[in-house]
Amino acid sequence: MTRIGLVTSGGDAPGMNAAIRAVVRMAYINDIEVVGYEKGYKGLIAGLSRVLGPRSVSGIINRGGTILKTARAPEFKTKEGLDAAARILERDRIDYLITIGGDGSFRGAWELGKVSGVPVIGVPATIDNDVGGTDTTIGFDTAVNSALEAIDKIRDTATSHERIFLVEVMGRRRGFIAVEVGAASGAEFILIPEVEFNMVTLCNKIEEYRRMGKASIIIVMAEGVGDVRRIASEIERKAGGEVRISRLGYIQRGGAPTAFSRKLAMLFGSEAVKLVTSGRGNRMVGIKDGKIVTPDIRVGFEEWKEIDIELYRLAEKLAV
Repeated sequence: MTRIGLVTSGGDAPGMNAAIRAVVRMAYINDIEVVGYEKGYKGLIAGLSRVLGPRSVSGIINRGGTILKTARAPEFKTKEGLDAAARILERDRIDYLITIGGDGSFRGAWELGKVSGVPVIGVPATIDNDVGGTDTTIGFDTAVNSALEAIDKIRDTATSHERIFLVEVMGRRRGFIAVEVGAASGAEFILIPEVEFNMVTLCNKIEEYRRMGKASIIIVMAEGVGDVRRIASEIERKAGGEVRISRLGYIQRGGAPTAFSRKLAMLFGSEAVKLVTSGRGNRMVGIKDGKIVTPDIRVGFEEWKEIDIELYRLAEKLAV
């Protein structure tokens, strides 16, 4: 019987459980056994495994996080760590390894595949949406909607007190969440790592909006832009008025996945097993223009994914 190793790695994302469910049940339909490794690559190195069947994944499609759990594994970046993981795959007679995670997880899977000789398959699940080869990732839509709900509530208070609110969302390297949330919430400004902003221009625009009669100012900022407290202080000094900071943090990672995140997880997880049944390893699953695609897994961590600059500019225009 073919055996699949399954691991969730990196930061958790809403919809990972739905992807686990899809992999396990599609594998069962095809007489494939699934061995789940707990706590990401750290657990793989330690051999923390259990066989997963259809009943193992009952009632998890609506749950956030991952039942397999995840953890950082700096030792996985070493030769010793990769060798240890390869020995576990050999011990458990694993024919394919499916990794559910982001670009870093895909890179790790690829390196392990070279050492172990086990074909690997990547299922993109990260709220950052920064995996190449796919238009979107499992969990991104949920994170955007969680942040949007919070900002809509913040807008009520901002309007009532006629204040400026600086809302920090996740995105250390990329501004995908900030752009989507900023556009959908009608934020006056969106600050992202990909587009350099000028503090003087920003403050002049804030003053212009006030003269136009705006009752509130919402600035959505990706965490990778810089120190949110320093930026808030600069705005207060140059534009005047009170600036309140709201850091949404890990609230964006938790909660039940949206219908879209669940659907994507089902499609990606099922397609990953189809790659196994067709003997196609070292691939990733993605979606492009509404169609499922399966490029080389290296595309996931080597391709630079462009931000939707047109949406960014449109949101900027409509903020008047």
